[in-house]
Amino acid sequence: MTGSVAAQAQTPQRIGQFNDWGAISYQSGGAKVCYVVSVPLTKQPSNVNHGDNFFVVTQRGGQNVTFEPQFIAGYTLQENSKVTVTVDGAPFSFFSKDNTAWTENAAQDPALVAAMRAGSRMVVQATSRRGTNTTYEYSLSGVTAALNAIQNCQ
Repeated sequence: MTGSVAAQAQTPQRIGQFNDWGAISYQSGGAKVCYVVSVPLTKQPSNVNHGDNFFVVTQRGGQNVTFEPQFIAGYTLQENSKVTVTVDGAPFSFFSKDNTAWTENAAQDPALVAAMRAGSRMVVQATSRRGTNTTYEYSLSGVTAALNAIQNCQ
């Protein structure tokens, strides 16, 4: 597993901005890594400091991994907690470590990415280390164009 994509990025290059999603690339150990990223439109509850939260889908050049979705929270997630990502009513379960969450089963990644491409709204529900239940709503406007822009990351 990887940690925060943004934290590992060395001289990231913007590929493009596609409505609510950006496409970015950087070099890592001689290989090109590309990802799409968005920030939430809404954050709940409104009375807590959420930090910076991102939903990222990574494509690594030269590896068999196609798209790897992950949620990156601006805070530490509750240990052993599950994160639920729901795209237009279809839920996907994520496991968490520190401030990042990935699908529980990598075989779900293509289904989640397909749902994101076809959907309009994505909701992420997580629990902070302090036990605060948080909810983030993301727009999926532009995600298909952004994913297409990194499809052949080499």
